[in-house]
Amino acid sequence: MASPDGASGVGGSPEETELSITLTLRMLMHGKVTRWALGLSTKGETVKRIREQSSARITISEGCCPERITTITGSTDAVFRAVSMIAFKLEEDLGAGSDGPAAGRAPVTLRLVIPASQCGSLIGKAGAKIREIRESTGAQVQVAGDLLPNSTERAVTVSGVPDTIIQCVRQICAVILESPPKGATIPYHPGLSLGTILLSANQVRRPQHPW
Repeated sequence: MASPDGASGVGGSPEETELSITLTLRMLMHGKVTRWALGLSTKGETVKRIREQSSARITISEGCCPERITTITGSTDAVFRAVSMIAFKLEEDLGAGSDGPAAGRAPVTLRLVIPASQCGSLIGKAGAKIREIRESTGAQVQVAGDLLPNSTERAVTVSGVPDTIIQCVRQICAVILESPPKGATIPYHPGLSLGTILLSANQVRRPQHPW
């Protein structure tokens, strides 16, 4: 999930240490939303702009399935910039279908994909950590109770206006950086790839964890 990016200076400031960390964040997005928000239907113009302005590496899984995995990799600062730009782009496009400013800001939802072994730290003892994140950011956070099909990962759904989502993602990333995954992680692949195992294409909406 995170690793030193090059030779980091031992004894450097916390800011320098943070910039030396490579963070990889995976998000599960509906194919229509991915094409709509990131501009895949227009040769990826939006995602190209986000890559350039955030300095993060962004890849989007291929396939004809309803969902795609968007992977964002880079320094923590670059990843947070990319998430911020995606969240504001989603809000902008959702708001385009409303009746103007009077309709209020449209809530945005991001679904992060996180190894199940890290979800315990994210939830905290008796749900204390996830409550703290909700209260301090104002975002809604739900950790799925079940694993995503054929993987050892869970979906973590974050909802709210972009400002609260960005704060929430920062806090979630802080937790997972401090608690590396245990054991091997089998990543979730929402689609079907020739020559590989057939993965479930018919996703059933699974119940959310009571936290």
